[in-house]
Amino acid sequence: MKTPMLTILAAAVPVMLMAHGDVAPQAVDTTGLPAVGEEWLTENPYRAEAAGEDVWATAVEIGASGYNQNCARCHGLEVISGGLAPDLRYLEAEEYGDEWFIERFRHGYTQNGTTKMPAFGELLGQEAAWAIRTYVETRPDDDSMAEVSDELKGIRDQLVAGDGDVDALKVRLQEIADGIETVSGAPVADSAASRAAALLDGTGDGTRHAAEALTIGLSAAH
Repeated sequence: MKTPMLTILAAAVPVMLMAHGDVAPQAVDTTGLPAVGEEWLTENPYRAEAAGEDVWATAVEIGASGYNQNCARCHGLEVISGGLAPDLRYLEAEEYGDEWFIERFRHGYTQNGTTKMPAFGELLGQEAAWAIRTYVETRPDDDSMAEVSDELKGIRDQLVAGDGDVDALKVRLQEIADGIETVSGAPVADSAASRAAALLDGTGDGTRHAAEALTIGLSAAH
């Protein structure tokens, strides 16, 4: 049973205030995402059920880049916190979680005149904010990944060795991906399995990149 997010955040805030430094926000290229207007929304507009799978996939890709540039330093690679900041994977993929995220993203946090978390809103803008939110909420659940890690390693090794039917491996990777849950409760996880499946296009480069995606994803999970 998952711990309620309010409890997690309440416990994590004192640590978060120590973890965040005066990080200069890095601009995020949001080309390919539909504009959402000037007034800040309170609910993620890029979820697949609202915007379609293509927009969702673009948001995840852009959000991954934006997160790694601006957030990973404190919140961890693949949004896996090392304990120095809140684990954002537990932020529910619903309006309550969206409101908490966007408030902190826009305004940051200061204490006694010292910036503990920079305000990202004015520089990065709303499209970047929701793309990062989309990436964060699609992080896979550790237990789900642990259940399939051995099989994913086996598939990775087959791809590296050039063994097996690539088309069959692609189908199996997608089956695995469909069964992986998110921590946030979002219906679709952006996992090493789904990334690898998408990269397998019948070319040598695609096979190599898929194997790399599995290696990186499995490493991050541990």
